[in-house]
Amino acid sequence: MSDVERFENQPENCPGTQSENAGKVSACAKCPNQQLCSSGTLKGTNSGMHEIQERLKDVKHKILVLSGKGGVGKSTLTCLLSRAFSLKNAEEHVAVLDIDICGPSQPRILGVLGEQVHQSGSGWSPVYVEDNLSVMSIGFLLSNPDDAIIWRGPKKNGIIKQFLSEVDWGKLNYLLIDTPPGTSDEHLSVTTYLAKAGLTGAIIITTPEEVALLDVRKEIDFCRKVNVKILGVIENMSLFVCPNCKTESKIFSTSGVKQMCEDLKVPFLGSLPVDPLLAKCCDQGIDYLRERSNSPIVKALDKIIEGIEKQCTI
Repeated sequence: MSDVERFENQPENCPGTQSENAGKVSACAKCPNQQLCSSGTLKGTNSGMHEIQERLKDVKHKILVLSGKGGVGKSTLTCLLSRAFSLKNAEEHVAVLDIDICGPSQPRILGVLGEQVHQSGSGWSPVYVEDNLSVMSIGFLLSNPDDAIIWRGPKKNGIIKQFLSEVDWGKLNYLLIDTPPGTSDEHLSVTTYLAKAGLTGAIIITTPEEVALLDVRKEIDFCRKVNVKILGVIENMSLFVCPNCKTESKIFSTSGVKQMCEDLKVPFLGSLPVDPLLAKCCDQGIDYLRERSNSPIVKALDKIIEGIEKQCTI
């Protein structure tokens, strides 16, 4: 039985995701995964597992970057983390896999918008941002970046499987997987595919307000239900530091991220302040870490990287 099937409220006589009756029998009526099973999204996830394991055998750490809701800076943090890992050690190779199928933003954020993916005998070649930093995204496969991707679950599942099994990642120290907000098709697919390929864990991004934390608690619950280790939670946009007078101002009235982590017994990796220049760098594909090497964000990010490295070894 796969990790996806181990939900605590799974029907006792579940036919299983591989069955022809998946999602169609009376036992499935109250299951939260009925629609996914009946649509065929989860069926066949075991096929191709060996290819994925072989392709990723030289990837040391495979890390999901998750968020409970949109707009908390998940894709921006994925970019910052990837650049920070690659800058810390030029000998270590880092890659980003963008599986936010309907909203792929990594090509623009990493400054490689418009680049083409090439195919060889060893598979698809990712697009290189730096000598030791590469990225793969469906954004590279679109004829027009403004094209809408209107896909149902099975097709999303298929492209994620292709990215994991057919991209020639080579030897990597870190593969950061940028996911869409929530806990849906893409998350179920990637956690199932990576279950036997050595998924290191997940980093969860949030902003300080309680509305965001409500969804983060669901994300933590999701990780526990599918047996994904939580490497830690990062609080983004914790406060604003004036670039002129250096005065700190809280944007949100409350911040219960650290307390939530203590209550739910998950690691708190740290907080990042707001810098308007960061958004500008992301829009233009500029490396913020080099542009603002002395900023409070970069200093806070250094400690977060140390925390992630520590959690990866536990």
